[in-house]
Amino acid sequence: MAQDPAPPLRGRGTTPGAALTVRSAAGQADILCRSGVLDDEAATALSQDLARHADRASRAGRHLVLDLTDLRLVSAAAVRVLDAGTRHRTEDPVLVIAAAPHVQALFSPSPPPGLRVHPTLAAALAAVAPAESRVHVPGGGEDLQAELFGLHAKIRTGPLIGMAQGVLLERYALADADAAFGLLKQASQRYNAPMRILASAVVTAPPPGTSSPRWFPGRLRTAPPRLELLGRQGLRADDRKHVLRSLVYEAVTLADADGAEVHLPDRALENSLVLEAQAGLDAAYRDRLALVSGPPAVCAQARDLGEPIFVADVAADPDLAGAEEGLAALATGSRALYAVPALSETGECTGVICVHRMRPGGWMTAAQHTALSVLADDLAAWRSWYRRTVVLEALEYVHTHAPHHDRPAGTGRTGRPPKGV
Repeated sequence: MAQDPAPPLRGRGTTPGAALTVRSAAGQADILCRSGVLDDEAATALSQDLARHADRASRAGRHLVLDLTDLRLVSAAAVRVLDAGTRHRTEDPVLVIAAAPHVQALFSPSPPPGLRVHPTLAAALAAVAPAESRVHVPGGGEDLQAELFGLHAKIRTGPLIGMAQGVLLERYALADADAAFGLLKQASQRYNAPMRILASAVVTAPPPGTSSPRWFPGRLRTAPPRLELLGRQGLRADDRKHVLRSLVYEAVTLADADGAEVHLPDRALENSLVLEAQAGLDAAYRDRLALVSGPPAVCAQARDLGEPIFVADVAADPDLAGAEEGLAALATGSRALYAVPALSETGECTGVICVHRMRPGGWMTAAQHTALSVLADDLAAWRSWYRRTVVLEALEYVHTHAPHHDRPAGTGRTGRPPKGV
């Protein structure tokens, strides 16, 4: 994406601590971000800046956006000044982002004809997008959308579970695929582990040996790690769903964020990141980021680099602004992102925590950065324990409850090595 950056402008009537910055969003719009206080004097200067930048944007075929997300205070007189300076723009209005209710209220009694107020940047851009570029689902609605997202989820997990069924079918000479599925389901219910997790383990774990009836002979059972999160909230370490859900809410609290997500890599999916828990993110975003193979998604960047990734403004980021991941973030209301990898003692990325903020720019203190890093360390320690304890216990259950498990491992019905699944 071509950037069109500009240094902060301190114009006529700009109060101390206020600034006007100019950014570009995916080649669609020029964004003027106004922070601080907007009174009538400052509005006069801003109106002049709007006129200049609006002409420039029109010549380039772009829209002009006035982002008031970081505005602490705006006067009614300032709104009247902006109205007077933009009344001629009814055919190409300035798009105003007003997230705060008190700012929205000032524009709502008599909406200025040259200004169009929206709660988020994504909503503003969607409103002016060409009709042919908008997604339309015939007979669409929340129910149909939920059904569509559910279908996507089945498409993502179905092949992996089918692959695990094939492995078990061949390894234990089971009657059919239903028997293999039943075996996985029994283990899933006994250990409260998702079917997808067990299927991945079946596919990636080394096959059982022939010298022991156990899949993992000599394996030592270890106690759960002593993590502050587990102790403070009274969580059981083997309750995967609640551990991850509590962790993502903890991330929101520690980072003073508006949303958060946790992705875990799956070895059976070539280390792609799977969305395991989230808070504050809409269904469309969750569907788009449910399975991430690589950048520009910030979780994939953090995984690949093994270090935190910070995006100050999704709308101005050269990699994210025009990408599906970035558009999904903007649509859910996120403007700034921070992702921290959960690294094992050997440096392997075992997960990524990503927090979202509705306002662009940095916000976390040094103490909050440290707290998120500690939380990521806890995630790495917990996941290492869970994989070598709960998951392996479930695999042992599959092995000991499968018929003919005393038959040499790695052979099919005829005793020949399996042909691959």
